Amino acid sequence: MSDQDSDVNRGVAGHAELICTLAATPGILETMLLSASETALDHARPGEWPARTVAAHLRDDEFMVMRLRLERMLVEDAPTLVPFDEGAWAVSRWRGRDGVGDLLADLRMQRAASLHILTRLTEEQWRRLGKQPEIGTFDIH
Repeated sequence: MSDQDSDVNRGVAGHAELICTLAATPGILETMLLSASETALDHARPGEWPARTVAAHLRDDEFMVMRLRLERMLVEDAPTLVPFDEGAWAVSRWRGRDGVGDLLADLRMQRAASLHILTRLTEEQWRRLGKQPEIGTFDIH
């Protein structure tokens, strides 16, 4: 590991394991959402998000944050990435596609687009860097 690598936030899982986890997530979420009642999907403890909002966050974060960062890290040298204000998102988000079927279909579509990129990365590309004030320096891995 180089000195540069010691300052990079990176998980310990291998690329194949990361891809498998990302690919499995929509199915796991589907099982959870479809087993809950409509009432339960919209109930949360004070200060927490209900399950429907969490699912919408996963969907929206996939293309508004994760994939945008991924794309920038692949084409820019160590870009500085803007933090995502989750609180502002939760208050102002569009709720027009919050039905469970729509949430799941949208998440599957967005995740498939991300996996399409990730499954084609070289080892060198997995190590491309990004910087984010709240996280520090991290690589695509």
